Amino acid sequence: MKISKRCSLLAFILPLFFSTSLMAQDTEAEGTGLPGDNFSLEGALELFKKAGSPEEFEKLLNTEENLVNNLDLNEDGDIDYIRVVDHTEGEVHAFVLQVPVSEEESQDIAVIELEKTGTEEAMLQILGDEDIYGQTVIVEPFGVEEKAGGKGGPSVELYAAKVVVNVFFWPSVRFVYTPGYRVWVSPFRWGYYPGWWKPWRPYPLHVYRPRVAVFAPRYHVVTTHRVVRAHKVYAPRRTYSRTVRARTVTVRSRNGAVKATKRTTTVRGANGKVRGKRTTTTVKGQKGNVRAKRSTTTVKRKRGGN
Repeated sequence: MKISKRCSLLAFILPLFFSTSLMAQDTEAEGTGLPGDNFSLEGALELFKKAGSPEEFEKLLNTEENLVNNLDLNEDGDIDYIRVVDHTEGEVHAFVLQVPVSEEESQDIAVIELEKTGTEEAMLQILGDEDIYGQTVIVEPFGVEEKAGGKGGPSVELYAAKVVVNVFFWPSVRFVYTPGYRVWVSPFRWGYYPGWWKPWRPYPLHVYRPRVAVFAPRYHVVTTHRVVRAHKVYAPRRTYSRTVRARTVTVRSRNGAVKATKRTTTVRGANGKVRGKRTTTTVKGQKGNVRAKRSTTTVKRKRGGN
């Protein structure tokens, strides 16, 4: 019976988490005007999870069918090629996703920071660059786990919590921790690209953004930076383009100050009983237009209850 109740609770909770994750990505079709509107951090993590190596990850990023990259930083009408460079020290890795903007400049799009935390344990986060997203954006994979709260006993409360995922068994992670791993540094640069790569025209945002929304349910934006050792490896190597930075500063100035408001609603089950609370944060720009929405849901029930 306990197993049945727990399955029932998780069956109720999981769709809520997935739906609110999608809402977290919900913004107006015109976006923020920043380059980050055209690159999915969640999609990049999904491709990293799928890839068997950093080299394969780079190829997946630059394949049109994978729907992750829609960047055109040099505004030449074609998608930019993203190169991947692994900076590593000991058991930490910083995989930089970088675009050669011109012969003289390159721009970091994001960095996947990876640390080994045990014999068969590792964690990672992807950080979207502030010159691409307006501020540093941290995304990580998550799982859902049932936990106990309250004072214990027969009336102990059960609630669902998002937990950090152990990524050690992702193929690409296992690959970089094998003894024979040769650190991947993309050989490609401005004007020199792989023969298989065929740039395509960027998709309009109203076409692109719904297509990358499918990645959202397995990843979420967080404010806690967990992978600090890898970041120390990356920080002194960060690269930015003056051209891209100037454009971002202009857009941020035009967008003006933002205002965030919160609204809490009650979540009820099919029987009408209160199952938890949902908090929705709405971010508006200076002109009052909705720039982003993010929702979180907390679901509770008592052990032994219906």
